[in-house]
Amino acid sequence: MIKAALFDMDGVIYDSMPNQSKAWHDTMTLYGVECQPEDFYMYEGRTGFKTINILFNQSFGRDATEEEKKEIYDKKCARFLELEKTKPMPGILEVLTKVKELGITPVLVTGSGQFSLLDRLNADFPGFFKKELMVTAYDVKIGKPHPEPYLMGLKKAGVEASEAIVIENAPLGVESGKAAGIYTIAVNTGPLPDKVLLESGADCVYHTMFELLEDLERLIQI
Repeated sequence: MIKAALFDMDGVIYDSMPNQSKAWHDTMTLYGVECQPEDFYMYEGRTGFKTINILFNQSFGRDATEEEKKEIYDKKCARFLELEKTKPMPGILEVLTKVKELGITPVLVTGSGQFSLLDRLNADFPGFFKKELMVTAYDVKIGKPHPEPYLMGLKKAGVEASEAIVIENAPLGVESGKAAGIYTIAVNTGPLPDKVLLESGADCVYHTMFELLEDLERLIQI
């Protein structure tokens, strides 16, 4: 019996990845890193500091210092705020409502530390996400694609892997959910081919939250 649904945030709760990828690209190029906005769909799910380290190693052959990571991440967050306000993902409110109607507890599991979005959750989705049932970049040491975030989500919810589902949109998030032993649903809300999510281990792939909503009752019986 499914007791908990573990939701990613960027690209699942919020249609934020276009702005996130632009904010990352605009910021990293200021520091001489060669990258394209679409690259960040493949990095999605990692903590910001890990993403910065990967890009620094690719461009400069070294890790970023702690000071550099903090400065860059702060600038990236500030750039995100300058862009058009991110909206909730179409259909996500209906999915969350159905989840609660079915007696399933929603849990947030995100690699993000973007306060502007985390702070909006209660305003945009009142009563759905409890603070004690959130896993963010500030809680984890390793992050996606390691199973740590989703294992922490299971622990906070007090459920076993067999009693949960993961709802993700990113390859690294899918890998994390599967590595934690959880049935992992991918909703492909970005530009990546379905096969990238399937090759990452997704148990099934949908293309909108409304598609997922239509199939949700069947999925929780699997």
